[in-house]
Amino acid sequence: MYCTNCGKEFDGKFCPECGTKAIHADNLSESTTPKYVDDQSVAPVPSMYSGDPDEFTGQKKPKKKNHGCLIAIGVTIALLFFIGIIGSLSSNDVPSNSSNNNDNPSVQSQSMSNDTIVGDSSPKEENIPTEYKSALKKAESYSELMHMSKSAIYDQLVSEYGEQFSAEAAQYAIDNLIADWNANALEKAKTYSETMFMSKAAIYDQLVSEHGERFTAEEAQYAVDTLAVDYKENALQKAKSYQDSMAMSPSAIYEQLTSEYGEQFTAEEAQYAIDNLE
Repeated sequence: MYCTNCGKEFDGKFCPECGTKAIHADNLSESTTPKYVDDQSVAPVPSMYSGDPDEFTGQKKPKKKNHGCLIAIGVTIALLFFIGIIGSLSSNDVPSNSSNNNDNPSVQSQSMSNDTIVGDSSPKEENIPTEYKSALKKAESYSELMHMSKSAIYDQLVSEYGEQFSAEAAQYAIDNLIADWNANALEKAKTYSETMFMSKAAIYDQLVSEHGERFTAEEAQYAVDTLAVDYKENALQKAKSYQDSMAMSPSAIYEQLTSEYGEQFTAEEAQYAIDNLE
């Protein structure tokens, strides 16, 4: 028989030249009997053993749709979109630092403007009236040289017989005066003890009196508690002054020393003074 594909004469079930399955003559009609055809006039037919099982069976394998490329493009677009969102969030969350501000002239200008506004909130020295400055200097001298109380200094500053400053200038001076009022009271108490030989009670009264030094009760108490004085000797010195200047008797001197309207010494201090008079 002849091969229906290449025209090769052979015996068997398959053509030894191209491998085409043999078709027996009894299964074919006369019109389908193959004739020898020149190899050059027939288009080559792929071999049945090309490795594709579908070609062997004569069935065409459906082509697969190329979904891989579309998936890759979609993943790339999603990734780019995600990166863009992260970048925008990062740019909004990052705070500006001092180094960036220093590189930006407009930021530096704004910073300098803000600093100027803050600085202007506190009064500058050149804006303080001259009267206020003078009142403060005078108050400092009264505190440092005469050890006066806060109230006494204010009264001296505004008094028509004193410095005659305005109430506003005097109040500015008191508010800005740096002084230790306890120390001032103690220094004033020493003066009364050393020059006038006063008793403890008399010194206290003089420190708090509205006609005296006008210290507070706490400041006056600190002064008399801290003052180191021998009040017996003060009583003796006061007794001698009464005896020498007023020629008073010992009994009258004793009464004057202990009187609540007089020197206010204790009975023990007064008796010590009388016992030691010449």
